[in-house]
Amino acid sequence: MKTTDFAEHLAAFLTMHLPGQRGLSSNTMLSYRDTFKSVLQYAEEKRGLRPDRMKLSDFNAEFIEGFLDWLESHRNCSRSTRNQRLAAIRSFVRYAQGKRPEYLFESQRIMGLRSKKCPEPQLPYLTPDAVQAILAQPDMTTEYGRRDAVLLSLLYDSGARVQEICDLRVRDVRVQKPHTTTLTGKGSKTRAVPIMRDTATLVEKHLIENSLLTPEKLDYPLFCNHQRSKLTRAGVAYILKKYCKQAQAVEPSVPTNVSPHILRHSKGMHLLQAGVNLVYIRDFLGHVSITTTEIYAKADTETKRAALERAAIKVSPNLPDWAQDKSLMSLLTVFVKMKTIRPLLFAFAALFLLFYGVIIHYNATKIAIAHKNFYKSFKYVLTTVVL
Repeated sequence: MKTTDFAEHLAAFLTMHLPGQRGLSSNTMLSYRDTFKSVLQYAEEKRGLRPDRMKLSDFNAEFIEGFLDWLESHRNCSRSTRNQRLAAIRSFVRYAQGKRPEYLFESQRIMGLRSKKCPEPQLPYLTPDAVQAILAQPDMTTEYGRRDAVLLSLLYDSGARVQEICDLRVRDVRVQKPHTTTLTGKGSKTRAVPIMRDTATLVEKHLIENSLLTPEKLDYPLFCNHQRSKLTRAGVAYILKKYCKQAQAVEPSVPTNVSPHILRHSKGMHLLQAGVNLVYIRDFLGHVSITTTEIYAKADTETKRAALERAAIKVSPNLPDWAQDKSLMSLLTVFVKMKTIRPLLFAFAALFLLFYGVIIHYNATKIAIAHKNFYKSFKYVLTTVVL
């Protein structure tokens, strides 16, 4: 079977360029793979292009624009997912243009496609009472209840990403003083995170119960599922969701949808509210830049409120009660009454002027007398009624 240039370059990009030259992690390569699975699905469903017949010339700017619109309209993907897929496509295009110089012009058109602006999401986090309610739910009389208690306690205490918890091995946890756990995060970067004594005690009991303290089991996964294989991200999310539903009966502030990453956000927020410097929170959470950590300072309304209260000018509570001022209340009462009868006074004045005009028209010889009487009457109305 004759191969196509698109299939040739895509296979080399995924199997050799990403892991070999760029050294990306397996999870990042899975994200690239999912992007091109969607691309091939769109090409077959909407463009009538079979994956084994698709050429590099078909992979043009119009094709990419249609694919991005299809993601949002038919797959109901968010703008951030759309932008992520576009970034993966740009990476492949940069690779392909180096292999095929004749593809350079079309690649420049694709690189010119703009990412959509995404609204800044609100940072979700739990209160300390909500976290405590969730951690108290596992049944400590059962094997998997004790495992779940250790899992959730370590997930919150270390502020780890869910994949970092799933990748933990027995050798990564130190239960002796100082209690630490070694996490491997994005880009295969490792960091040692301190854990509390109570959490270390739970982990030690978990190791003893599952006979994981022997030297030959140091590379075993710390948390296993029912099939005795490494716990997955979906498994951790399922466990957390189950105990969140139970905790809602005890603590109403526990939201319905709680992801493992919300526990990580909660840990970072609680550290900030405890007065920990942002630099230490950055290192604790494994952020590359402190700019990422600043989202906790922006979302922390409690710290902002406390700062505003410290800077606020104290107003004396011994202010006079305006409702007890009789002269003020009397003036306001007169004003309200004036506001009520003012339309009637204007109507009376209009009728008076009409009557005065009739008198002048039919009795021209008595203009002076009528003028004098009108002036007296109008002055009386102004001085006694209106004012």
